[in-house]
Amino acid sequence: MTEIEEPIDAATVVVARDSSDGIEVLMLRRNSKIYFGGMWVFPGGRVDPEDRVDTTTVTMCDGSNGRGFHAAAIREAQEEAGIDLAGTELHHFAHWLPPAVRPKRFSTQFFLAAAPQGLDVSIDHGEITEHHWMTPSDALQRRSEGEIEIVTPTFCTLDWLRAFGSVEDACASVQESQCFHTHIKEVGGADPGMVAFYAGDVSYESLDLEAEGPRRRCYMLKSSWWWEEHPGEPQTT
Repeated sequence: MTEIEEPIDAATVVVARDSSDGIEVLMLRRNSKIYFGGMWVFPGGRVDPEDRVDTTTVTMCDGSNGRGFHAAAIREAQEEAGIDLAGTELHHFAHWLPPAVRPKRFSTQFFLAAAPQGLDVSIDHGEITEHHWMTPSDALQRRSEGEIEIVTPTFCTLDWLRAFGSVEDACASVQESQCFHTHIKEVGGADPGMVAFYAGDVSYESLDLEAEGPRRRCYMLKSSWWWEEHPGEPQTT
């Protein structure tokens, strides 16, 4: 039996600003020679031991110690993009955990922050090779057309953010963090790919694509990607 590796604690911060085209988010491209190489991501990385000194905590889906994630998000934004978020409110909106089948996985807390005034992004050209401000819709379109590559949490975050007209509205919508602990199913046939299920989906345990009931899942198929969430049909008696 293959031993399941413990997930690595990590933090990510979505730095957002208002523009004439709506919300824009800062996207960074990772060096092709490192983990998630070539992917476009939000600033973030693993929680270091020194981050745990910070007394700021976040609520954890599993009830574990939430120290260090807030500090890690601030530190990674500084290291990867030269952004000082020390005086900025960070809104903790999600916890993402990949399926246990992954050989290396990160247990990542996601934060949302309004970009500080006069922000001047400065990447290190080491771990990060490019940066770009994109509206969520633009980023999703670029992924669809094959111009950029993103991972599932990034896709779902962008899909969520495109519903808001301003950064203030998006931040105000965050009442508590959402848990995205992934169960995944491979799909074959004419349109192959993967479907990721999350708690609250009728098929979270069974992985039955056709079961009737609440949906909370992400389709990542060759033809397209999309998020599906609804409470299902009301029960009749």
